[in-house]
Amino acid sequence: MAASAAPAGSVADATLPQIEAAAEIMRRGTTAVLTGAGISTDSGIPDYRGEGAPKRTPMTFQQFRGDAAFRRRYWAGSHVGWRMFDAAQPNDGHRMLARLEEDGHVTGIVTQNVDGLHLKAGSRRVVDLHGSMHRVVCLVCGQTYARSSIAERIAAENAWLEQPESVVLNPDGDAEIARADEFVVPDCTVCGGMLKPDIVYFGEFIPREKFEEAAGIVHTADALLVAGSSLVVNSGIRLLEQALRRRLPVIIINRGVTKGDPRATVKIDGGASETLARIAPLLGA
Repeated sequence: MAASAAPAGSVADATLPQIEAAAEIMRRGTTAVLTGAGISTDSGIPDYRGEGAPKRTPMTFQQFRGDAAFRRRYWAGSHVGWRMFDAAQPNDGHRMLARLEEDGHVTGIVTQNVDGLHLKAGSRRVVDLHGSMHRVVCLVCGQTYARSSIAERIAAENAWLEQPESVVLNPDGDAEIARADEFVVPDCTVCGGMLKPDIVYFGEFIPREKFEEAAGIVHTADALLVAGSSLVVNSGIRLLEQALRRRLPVIIINRGVTKGDPRATVKIDGGASETLARIAPLLGA
């Protein structure tokens, strides 16, 4: 007679040894955390590379800067996408990391996400490697704006653009919108220059000072935890390499294979938020 399956989330499942091993590593000292899109899927934000993710080619920085039609299409979709991002709430994974930071287990979070959910959950030391959908910057004079203020201008100048009942949201906050050619693009109120959401587009480099800040979080920790990242993006691999050069133990939590699996001390094949919610109590959080 076959044994009955353990209930979902039960500690009597195949990942229990890995979860206990991860908790033991984190008990020995402090942990730096690198998060990717997989930690935000439980908050309703899709993953570029996860199972079932649609195939798409994101707009490059060169297209955005060089073609007014691309800018209109991007800003129209980005406006709708941002409102959905802004309404998203942190999940158990974000909250557990904030609690672990408060308790002294986590030194800081480096995130590849642009959704701002770590800050919303209460984490204090967060480096957003790829920027934030909640900021806008002028490419001419460098003036920055809160995204909410730009959204108010967009709504006033594009009254026809209403939230569709169903919209395909992408992980970078973009969405597919019809009639984008009619969209009025906001410009800088200081110099009249070109505005851009303060995120790193495909074809752009992460600012050096931002990466150095992220590297500093890894440098001062005793272990590295990767949660919800497939480590395909070069910035994540560079941080992993830094940890390995210092001989730090590496914990990877992700559904499916990542580029760091062969070198991980512990690999947990599972959802980031549900797994973190199981590790935290073992650390007294």
